Amino acid sequence: MKKLPELLAPAGTYDAFKTAVLYGADAIYAGLPGFSMRARAKIDVDGVRAGIEFAHAHGKKVYLAFNLFAHDRDFQNMPRVREIIEYLRPDALIVADAGVMTWVRENFPDMPIHVSTQANICSAASVKFWKSAGASLCVLAREVSHSEFCSIRQQCPDIKLEIFVHGAMCMAYSGRCLLSNYITGRPSNRGACAQLCRWKYDVILREKESGVEMPIDEDEHGAYILNSKDLCLMPRIAEVLSSNPDSLKIEGRNRSEYYVGSVVRAYRNAMDAWARDPAHFDPSPFMADLDVLETRGYTTAFFDGGLPATAHNFDTTKSDSMYHAAGVITSVDNKNITFELRNEIRAGDEITFLLPRDKFTIKLDKIINAKNGEILPKMSAGQNNACLIPCAIIPPQYLPQMQEYILAYKHK
Repeated sequence: MKKLPELLAPAGTYDAFKTAVLYGADAIYAGLPGFSMRARAKIDVDGVRAGIEFAHAHGKKVYLAFNLFAHDRDFQNMPRVREIIEYLRPDALIVADAGVMTWVRENFPDMPIHVSTQANICSAASVKFWKSAGASLCVLAREVSHSEFCSIRQQCPDIKLEIFVHGAMCMAYSGRCLLSNYITGRPSNRGACAQLCRWKYDVILREKESGVEMPIDEDEHGAYILNSKDLCLMPRIAEVLSSNPDSLKIEGRNRSEYYVGSVVRAYRNAMDAWARDPAHFDPSPFMADLDVLETRGYTTAFFDGGLPATAHNFDTTKSDSMYHAAGVITSVDNKNITFELRNEIRAGDEITFLLPRDKFTIKLDKIINAKNGEILPKMSAGQNNACLIPCAIIPPQYLPQMQEYILAYKHK
């Protein structure tokens, strides 16, 4: 089999840690409020510690994002940061700021350092600079084309290189956006971005002399002028793998465990299929698994150089998927599967379960309330609402694989 790069998944919750491991990630990255791009992650220090311990118990690595651009006031908090890092014991730190890099080298001389995409590394010269500063891996900017990556790989054979293959794109340069900071006061580099690039805008021309305002009317495309589609390199994954990257990164610091598990599963299975038989590899079935996710549409972005005209969605920021998350298994016994809901389900709905390698669909003829056994015509999500699914309706060949954190989706 061909040698494969590491598949790196995001985790903003403890559940995302578990699903990433279950569905095939080799490593996971997480962050802490105030010190990274993950300020809005729904996880605290102890949650990250539990996630790291779970990942390590399964032979996976965890990288801690520490990629803020630090002000002097941030360095006043570094003694506390040092305690947190010592408590968490990650496998590497992801940094972007030269001052933070120096601090890490001084305080954790043996800690591997990964240079974040926030550093905007677009050339072999930049990679060599960060290597000389002590980096063991460089995350290249999303703006780097495939041909540029191949050139950088050839010029920098002695340092690890990581590229993004899936997730949200930013209208700024690798996420270094000031719109959010300027208009709402929410700093994008610290994970609090208000996503102004997804807003709908009215463009108005103001005549300087008279002060008369003349609105520019929308055409049939609407006015979502900054709204990029989501990055997806699945259609080009064979080329990506052939170019020998060391790590493939999935974006999704604030995504649900359903999103994380589904995307990891698709890329894990695609990568393994390519490794078994590169000459006959077909990405189509794995792309179909990604099409069921709620996204803004997909683009290969800068893979071929300049952005194609189809890279932006001018009509809406809403998902065009016909499916959404149904729920996740929380427990299994000899009679029933307890299925916690993520969206409303109704009697007669078809639920598709995503196993790490397989998937299958069942029809729910009735909804059984897990709390009291009551038969219901429908059940909404929230408040840990769950239904019971009798094991008898699960195809027997799949029953041994049914366990906690198995995900499922349904038609909208």
